[in-house]
Amino acid sequence: MSLVTLLPFIVLIGAMFLMTRSAKKKQQQAASMRNEMQPGTGVRTIGGMYATVKEVNDDTVLLDAGPGVELLFAKNAIGAVLSDDEYNRIVHGIEYDLKSDADVVPDDASSLTGTDAPADASSDDKSVDLGKKAEEPAGETAGEPTVDAAPAEAKTDEQAKKSDGGSEAK
Repeated sequence: MSLVTLLPFIVLIGAMFLMTRSAKKKQQQAASMRNEMQPGTGVRTIGGMYATVKEVNDDTVLLDAGPGVELLFAKNAIGAVLSDDEYNRIVHGIEYDLKSDADVVPDDASSLTGTDAPADASSDDKSVDLGKKAEEPAGETAGEPTVDAAPAEAKTDEQAKKSDGGSEAK
């Protein structure tokens, strides 16, 4: 037999060897990950359930899935052991921001107005009337009597005299 006829068989055997080697490596990594589990660490099962390890035995793991819910799983059913930050981010929604000082987005529109004071600080002093007002004469302020106050009092006196049924009715 010549080398050319044996070449496809050699390539096929080499490919099978490389595939089994990488699969064996992945299995060893998964086994070491499962052996490193300790009580209190967060895990994800192969079914997608997130839980906290409560107890580790030789072939089984007792998981705490919530208040009063304890589940017994085979060690092989653990898909991933999660870091504390990743587990809290996924399960509890707690984000640990590594850039805490950079690019903080304000909760109000104070950055749009150009002032650094919070928006509700000015609203505590006085309420804003959004109703439509009649135009006020120049120089008039709230609480000061107007120039037209005396004629208004005279008009009310005339109306009172008419309703008395005074001498004009006779």
